[in-house]
Amino acid sequence: MTTPFDPARQQASTVCLPPGNWATVLDCLCDHFKAIERAQWLDRFARGRVLNAEGQAIAADLPYRRGMRLHYFREVPNERPIPVEEAILHVDEHLVVADKPHFLPVTPTGEYVEQTLLRRLIRRLDNPHLVPLHRIDRHTAGLVLFSANPQTRSAYQRLFPERRIDKRYHAIAPALPQRDFPLVHKSRLVHGEPFFRMHEVPGDDNSETLAEVLEKQGELWRYGLSPVTGKTHQLRVHMAALGAGICNDPFYPELLKVEDDYQRPLKLLAHSLRFADPLTGEERYFESRLTLGW
Repeated sequence: MTTPFDPARQQASTVCLPPGNWATVLDCLCDHFKAIERAQWLDRFARGRVLNAEGQAIAADLPYRRGMRLHYFREVPNERPIPVEEAILHVDEHLVVADKPHFLPVTPTGEYVEQTLLRRLIRRLDNPHLVPLHRIDRHTAGLVLFSANPQTRSAYQRLFPERRIDKRYHAIAPALPQRDFPLVHKSRLVHGEPFFRMHEVPGDDNSETLAEVLEKQGELWRYGLSPVTGKTHQLRVHMAALGAGICNDPFYPELLKVEDDYQRPLKLLAHSLRFADPLTGEERYFESRLTLGW
């Protein structure tokens, strides 16, 4: 009996061809993925890196059909190695907890595919079913929680939208002696320009952060940050809005065009996670082994 093609195990991406008037599958893919040149798609077809729903290689001149399900392999030519190392803190049947270093993306995006925390863990644990249950920025270090079992994944995924998980971060930023701590900062965050930056605008609040002071050292303080919501770059934007942009932040309060400097990482750490296990009810607590130096 033939085993069905499993795109997760093969680490393949999947696309269903959208409505259109293309003559071939190649024409559709070139138009749909405009950032990938036609020559690159032709090379993938030639190497058998574009497959049909059954996992069989197809030809570039295969006639287009709306809704056709295809699998393909994301590739970044000459992907640059990221010279940092992740640490696995916990593994069980359902969960994997890892410490992500600064500069390493969680999932494939843009110029990074193999140099991501997800792909590294899949290889190390030989588990193609790993899926991150949440995200932290590439510039941020610390804890990332992964589902290791598709059968129980939804139970853990619900922890985040239902706000049944306590996430705590540490950050080093300029002192704010004029403000009273602890404090709660609320605002409305939307995407700005460039597209990857967030900014605050008038309107109903959609983001909330509890901030407290953990340690003081001259002009810099160590802050404890607890996000109630999970908007992109929320902690970075909120700290900048308070007047204390997190140290070494290349995006906030101003966008800096700088190369990655491994000696000057963003001083933001996903420090701990606490939640009641949705399967057993027991309290689970995980704490990063990484620290933020002054």
